[in-house]
Amino acid sequence: MTVRSRWAPAATVAMAAAVLAACGSGAASSAQTDGKIKVVASTDVWGSVVRAVGGDDVSVTSIIDDPTKDPHDYEVQPKDTAAVAGAQLLVSNGIGYDDFFGKAVATVGGGKPSVVAFDVSGKQKTADTNEHVFYDLPTVKKVADKIAEDLGAVEPAKKSTFDANAKAFDTKLDDLTARIAKIPAGKKVVVTEPVANYLLAAGNVADATPKAFEEAVEAGTDIPVAAVAEATALITNRQVDALVNNAQTETDLTNQLKSKAAAAGIPVVDVTETLPAGTTDYVGWIGKEVDALSKALVKQ
Repeated sequence: MTVRSRWAPAATVAMAAAVLAACGSGAASSAQTDGKIKVVASTDVWGSVVRAVGGDDVSVTSIIDDPTKDPHDYEVQPKDTAAVAGAQLLVSNGIGYDDFFGKAVATVGGGKPSVVAFDVSGKQKTADTNEHVFYDLPTVKKVADKIAEDLGAVEPAKKSTFDANAKAFDTKLDDLTARIAKIPAGKKVVVTEPVANYLLAAGNVADATPKAFEEAVEAGTDIPVAAVAEATALITNRQVDALVNNAQTETDLTNQLKSKAAAAGIPVVDVTETLPAGTTDYVGWIGKEVDALSKALVKQ
């Protein structure tokens, strides 16, 4: 899979280095004196998992922290690199999804405790591996448990609290898994982008989107005309039960597909790559999407 991402320009990295030279020692000192463990996450999705495990004992900075920022093409800012320099724990997605984060870490040097979700998942990277592992609930559980372990290493006196928080969070994820599993068998969807495909798989929902369509979307290249025609026909001929739409990526094509779905009476289920505005809770975010997907597919 080709990941849509860009490295920061040299000028940005130089600015970051200058900021670190000026304030690096202050950031490190703050990490040790305000009573909270400083954690920096690549996105607010992983930041929300950290908060679920760390509670009031962590201070979390998410570099991608609003719906208008795209992890695929985000360029590292000096403030991001400074935050990474002052962190006691780093949490990221991996597998190329958030390369900007690795660039920030490389700028300040390695050695900090780091949880990389894909590495924790146990999955093997292949050409077809989906990078959106934050939609894979078993992986999110593993990440939560690893965060609890690493936070406990930083603050041993609070290890039992972190472990208990992770266990409670894992139980909520199990409940989500049970809810998604109740979707009737045999359902099929077209997706505008393979963002929530792990969640679809957990509900035994088949992704009928042409492979060439998805590969082009992920690569950021023009979608073949034949693949567009095939995806459109699946909707207009009611050969699928829903259109799953990445609401954070709006194009003429996604709007056309949504219009075709509306005309055909096919439900549109919106998903997102990062937390919607006003949302801070991972379980609440995924829970709403599970409910929307279940409602759409149960009707069909």
